[in-house]
Amino acid sequence: MAGGLLLSGAVAALLTTALPAQNPSSVFDDPPPDKIVIDVATVNGSGCPAGTAAVAVSPDNTAFTVTYSDYLAQAGGNSDPTAFRKNCQLNLVVHVPQGFTYAVAQADYRGFLSLQPGATATQKASYYFQGSSSTVPRTHPFGGAYNDDWQVTDSTDWAQLVWAPCGVLRNFNINTELRVNAGSANPGKVSFMTMDSTDGDISTIYHLAWKECPKQ
Repeated sequence: MAGGLLLSGAVAALLTTALPAQNPSSVFDDPPPDKIVIDVATVNGSGCPAGTAAVAVSPDNTAFTVTYSDYLAQAGGNSDPTAFRKNCQLNLVVHVPQGFTYAVAQADYRGFLSLQPGATATQKASYYFQGSSSTVPRTHPFGGAYNDDWQVTDSTDWAQLVWAPCGVLRNFNINTELRVNAGSANPGKVSFMTMDSTDGDISTIYHLAWKECPKQ
């Protein structure tokens, strides 16, 4: 996927410490009525080769979804030695209506996981605005034996949300990673973790919170 993909709706921003933002003046319970445009500036990483990741926004501006079709980490057997870790970085340009700001209140991740006994896997995500420090990654470990869908949720209390700076356009980055360790019990058998499925793409959903910016 390249720059220039424009999507109407709303998008996002963040889960823990990041660039200090101006404090919006009041809570806005409903999303802004005007359309928000998301420009996907870049998509990079071994987990999201060109053309295998897409971003869509919910019609009510309360969430956006990232869909992957080739996000797979694996280890053991005849797996490529570099395949145990896959990552993806999305760089989004978010255009919001004047007078509003946004934050990511919750992120839901889903996929499929097949681990041999003794094998382990990890899903990790971090988020940051352009020019700020990356957040402390949220990490979710898994252990084998396991052969089923997986789902994890990162959520943030309202008081701890980090809001996009008002009146400043800063790119928003989402970094995700899948990692698999074959372990020593069954190193000859493949273990894998994916963010896709055989009957359709698995989506990563980010839920949004909104506020009005201070009046100038």
